[in-house]
Amino acid sequence: MGNSYFEVLQRASSFLEAKGKEGYSIQYLLLERKGWDKTQWLLHLHEPMPVIEEQQVAQDVERLVQDYPPQYILGFSEFYGHRFQVNEHTLIPRPETEELVQQCLVENDTAPRTVVDVGTGTGAIAISLKLARPQWRVIAIDISADTLKVAQHNAQALAADIELLQSDGLQALRAVAIDVLISNPPYISSKEWELMDPSVRLYEPKKALFAENQGLSMYQQLVTESQSFLKPAGKIYFEIGYQQGAAVKEILAQSYPDKQLRIQQDLSGRDRIVIAD
Repeated sequence: MGNSYFEVLQRASSFLEAKGKEGYSIQYLLLERKGWDKTQWLLHLHEPMPVIEEQQVAQDVERLVQDYPPQYILGFSEFYGHRFQVNEHTLIPRPETEELVQQCLVENDTAPRTVVDVGTGTGAIAISLKLARPQWRVIAIDISADTLKVAQHNAQALAADIELLQSDGLQALRAVAIDVLISNPPYISSKEWELMDPSVRLYEPKKALFAENQGLSMYQQLVTESQSFLKPAGKIYFEIGYQQGAAVKEILAQSYPDKQLRIQQDLSGRDRIVIAD
């Protein structure tokens, strides 16, 4: 009689915690691999785990000890009710960014719009918007060709008819009148490097994380470039670092003095979204 699922995971979890790592990560990986919810986990808890699955757990533990993100181990991440392929060319989509998508959808009805998502990464924002608002024209921009391949894969897998464009900001955009500009750009300053989780520092793409000028350079670039494309009644939605609200609001105010500017908090009560409309 082999070890039960419970015994194997308990050992693996204790081992990870002894190494200063998150013990729950191994259960998360197992449940995702098996397609089990918590109820199914409880039902199978005391069944013997097949040897091949024990070997998989051992491999997963080895990578978790090296701070390799669980989503990269699996090759996918859940976002806004959809499953997105992820790899080291893309950031792992975060729950706060789901709030950015939700905010945009709540404030914009189903009427046709042209929406541009800059720094699309996995395509999570662009694809989620397109699936929720099929009438919208959604253009997903990223500076990295490798990243756009992942976004293209996700768009095809989820049957989201978005347009993909390789560009540094809006520089390669041509003759588009934007109704909604949305972005979760790189916004971490180099000073914050030491505060980052090791898994982020070691494996997630630095170009998608860090920005010059205290993390504000991408906002400055996008706001400047957007003036050539944004319709007079167009809206801007930016995800921000929780300490950047006032600074990003000021950048927007200088270029768009007539727009109403708002800062929205995330579910943790921290400043997370700046809106210009």
